[in-house]
Amino acid sequence: MSLAIPDASLPWRDATLSAQLRAEDLLARLTLEEKVAQLYGVWVGVDDAGEEVAPHQHDLADAPLDWKALIREGLGQLTRPFGTAPVDAALGARALARTQREIVSASRHGIPALAHEECLAGFTTWGATIYPVPLAWGASFDPGLVERMASRIGASMRSVGVHQGLAPVLDVVRDYRWGRVEETIGEDPYLVGVIGTAYVRGLEGAGVVATLKHFVGYSGSRAGRNHAPVSAGPREVADVLLPPFEMAVRDGGARSIMHSYAEVDGVPPAANRALLTGLLRDSWDFEGTVVADYFGISFLELLQGLAAGPADAGALALAAGVDVELPTVRCYGEPLLTAVRSGAVGEELVDRAVKRVLLQKAQLGLLDPSWSPVPPALAGLDDAFETVERGSICLDPAEDRALAGELAEKSVILLRNESALPLVQDARIAVVGPRADDPLAMMGCYSFPSHVLTHHADVPLGLAVPTLVEALRAELPAAEVSYTVGCGVTSPDSSGFPAAIAAATDADVVVVAVGDRAGLFGRGTSGEGCDAPDLQLPGVQGELLDALLDTGKPIVIVLITGRPYALGRYASRAAAILQAFFPGEEGGPAIAGILSGRVSPSGRLPVGIPAEPSGQPGTYLTPTLGARTAVSNLDPTALYPFGFGLSATSFAWEDVTVDREELSTDGTVSLSLTLRNTGDRPGAEVVQVYLHDPVAQTTRPVVRLIGFARVPLEPGESRRVSFAVSADLTSFIGVEGTRIVEPGDIELRLSTSSADVRYVVPLRLTGPLRQVGFARTLTAVVS
Repeated sequence: MSLAIPDASLPWRDATLSAQLRAEDLLARLTLEEKVAQLYGVWVGVDDAGEEVAPHQHDLADAPLDWKALIREGLGQLTRPFGTAPVDAALGARALARTQREIVSASRHGIPALAHEECLAGFTTWGATIYPVPLAWGASFDPGLVERMASRIGASMRSVGVHQGLAPVLDVVRDYRWGRVEETIGEDPYLVGVIGTAYVRGLEGAGVVATLKHFVGYSGSRAGRNHAPVSAGPREVADVLLPPFEMAVRDGGARSIMHSYAEVDGVPPAANRALLTGLLRDSWDFEGTVVADYFGISFLELLQGLAAGPADAGALALAAGVDVELPTVRCYGEPLLTAVRSGAVGEELVDRAVKRVLLQKAQLGLLDPSWSPVPPALAGLDDAFETVERGSICLDPAEDRALAGELAEKSVILLRNESALPLVQDARIAVVGPRADDPLAMMGCYSFPSHVLTHHADVPLGLAVPTLVEALRAELPAAEVSYTVGCGVTSPDSSGFPAAIAAATDADVVVVAVGDRAGLFGRGTSGEGCDAPDLQLPGVQGELLDALLDTGKPIVIVLITGRPYALGRYASRAAAILQAFFPGEEGGPAIAGILSGRVSPSGRLPVGIPAEPSGQPGTYLTPTLGARTAVSNLDPTALYPFGFGLSATSFAWEDVTVDREELSTDGTVSLSLTLRNTGDRPGAEVVQVYLHDPVAQTTRPVVRLIGFARVPLEPGESRRVSFAVSADLTSFIGVEGTRIVEPGDIELRLSTSSADVRYVVPLRLTGPLRQVGFARTLTAVVS
């Protein structure tokens, strides 16, 4: 099949011109039908049987497709050519190249489709490196490492012909019961913003468009239920939920945003012009594309009652500012064409969206005369691709596995250690629990084996994922390591308890691995649509812990989860507690390395660990009346607070200095300290800077994070650490609904967690009350 070759002299084909001019020239040459064809994706190969996909999606999947008719006018996007079913990387790259060849040959302008994939914990395809989930990125407090990871993910995607990644998730955790907590970076907007922006820089730096999601409010759903209405007020939205998106747009250079399924105060973002155009475009100067969360435009009709049919839904979304319908066409195809022809929808709205799509395709090189359907990984092969061999492309090279291992090690949090760790090298170790010998225990719901492979029981994992038992045996070859499952993740069956107790009785120490099984829509205990009624460990795992703690043996609890669970019932009796948030393919060796002492623990909690499982869970980011008070009998105080984590060494915080006691409302203050490793092991301390604003126009969080630094130190080594903090970081939404910096007394608290303060630096903000906007300083500068 020969490629359509448009006239190379046309301005839109001239790679020396700006992407803006090229997009405008091509737009002017398109018919209405060709324009609309650029505004949707197609999900080739999606299963419409109902069992393989999410609720509602089987009703909306167009299968079978009339492929040749569909691409006659062109095509905007290809949805998940690698992530829909198990596909060998080399054969998948060949299939995608052939599909692109068909697309460009079928239409008169020969415009390639943009291919997108999920990449939340690595490239979500068979055989690609499985990194820790985003909650583990937050636990690392290491934006540089996250940026390196994202760069590697982007490189692997681009090598096989993928242009856009649907990550990162920038939702801020508001309720631990929400199933998608594992996909978030944490409960603090500053941490989410800094780490998420680092991911964006890495992915965009590799030439892949980063898609921020879910814009905005999704994580604030009532009672932690997926897709439930959101009751957040404008201040919570502006001060808590929006800042990570602001950072990633301005400081990260993200080129795409996905609207959320949420309905915030009755208005779904997909139909919210004030959000998608007024704020995002007019205030933030965002020039990229807004894409629909899967079937989100149709949900305006089917779930939210804003539209009478597909045409109404499409008109609402297009007017609000949604440029691309994903994952497949239902509202932006023929219904939109009919609406434009009848005059119900202005063609200028179509032109506005198409121009953004074409601008992005120009930026990606898809409009260049030199563009080829052959991706970099297949470069040099003949056009027929006859020499492509299965297994010839590796998406899990050694350097990526090492990077996944490094992030896993830095993300595991030591919560308690009563001299139980490190484990004795020749000890008798009883390993117990349903998460100890299952590779899937290490993976979140958007890791390919959990997301897709569970529907393909005959297909192997495609890469090595050592379990905790296997890793412990490799880590401690002189130890006697036994294994007993004890119970299942969710099963009520406790018949395995006696064997587990017997194994514990015969051992010197017991390692109990409990936690979650990731899945989708009720098929797991964590993940999209897997919301929790409370924060008790699933099934009878809590009862198993009780039984083992009653033996009197030293019990090391290892939690491998997608959310925090209440530990007040167990913590005081445990010899040690480790928390790992789905740590990826190298998670087993990372946990084993900390248990053995080879790895010095350095993770910090990106979410608090509650004491009690019931009641409305809350995060640390709360005003005074949201904390423990004398006017309620319920105590929401976290057992282990946000930012907490123990080390295997000790650190001295010395010589704290500040360059001023008064700070103008448009000024910057510099505070510094010296950190010294006073122990005999290497380690990393995480210095956290919190703001306390005791008197303000509106109620403010008791403390909120405004800066942090992860500082690795060898034994005896010291380092001077400085933070330049702009007065802009004290800003909030005032009573008039504008963002202000307010004069008055504040405190900067140098802390090891949100609850553990080392030094208080009092400051007075002087000068006039000042209004600030999107151009304000968003982060502290660390040196």
